[in-house]
Amino acid sequence: MPRYRLVIEYDGGPFSGFQAQGDLPTVQSALERAIGAFSGEIVRVHAAGRTDAGVHATGQVIHFDLERDFPARTVQRALNAHLLPAPVAVREASLAAPDFHARFSAQSRRYVYRILNRDSPATLDFGRVWAFRAPLDAERMASAAAHLVGRHDFTTFRDAHCQARTAVKTLDTAEVSRHGEELRLIFEARSFLHRQVRSMTGSLVEVGRGRWSVDDFVVALAARRRAACGPVAPATGLYLAGVRYPAENLVK
Repeated sequence: MPRYRLVIEYDGGPFSGFQAQGDLPTVQSALERAIGAFSGEIVRVHAAGRTDAGVHATGQVIHFDLERDFPARTVQRALNAHLLPAPVAVREASLAAPDFHARFSAQSRRYVYRILNRDSPATLDFGRVWAFRAPLDAERMASAAAHLVGRHDFTTFRDAHCQARTAVKTLDTAEVSRHGEELRLIFEARSFLHRQVRSMTGSLVEVGRGRWSVDDFVVALAARRRAACGPVAPATGLYLAGVRYPAENLVK
């Protein structure tokens, strides 16, 4: 039974998140319908990350098994045809090792948060960025973000409904940079708490707009209290941008 590993992208706007939820529109349900339409098989799709409603992806990874052995290129083309008109596309398809798991084999996940920082509203990127009018100091935000790197108790940036066993996580990357009118925040770790990235982003924006100092941000992290978190950034600017795996998980 071949196992397929796919890299997909999607616009999260029309979906109630990735995970199947009854009759609600989700990325998982769209994928499983498309797979069934071309293969005639009922399958369960597994993902590297269960993105929330409105969150996008440029590098989400999924896997599933089929009874019939299709070429990976055939799977990619067939799925892209059957996914239309849903805003989901298969960027890459390959065979994976039998023990590969999109979620549990992952070594790290990378998220990108996009902020359009200008006075005029977003038009071409409407629904795909956080349109923020007040000027933001990217350098101050970057200085604050540097304090997130390493092993910390991230209770301050943990959603009240998070089901993770512990709030202690190791963040490998936390960067902020400006590209013209756009600020990009990049976070990478093996795993994240529920809404951790959006919570950290919202608090970093408080630093960027001058409401918090860098020291205020450090105190908020150390407080380990949800009440110390700033406003949570909206889902529209968040992207699951990539997932890293050991090389031996990939067959071809």
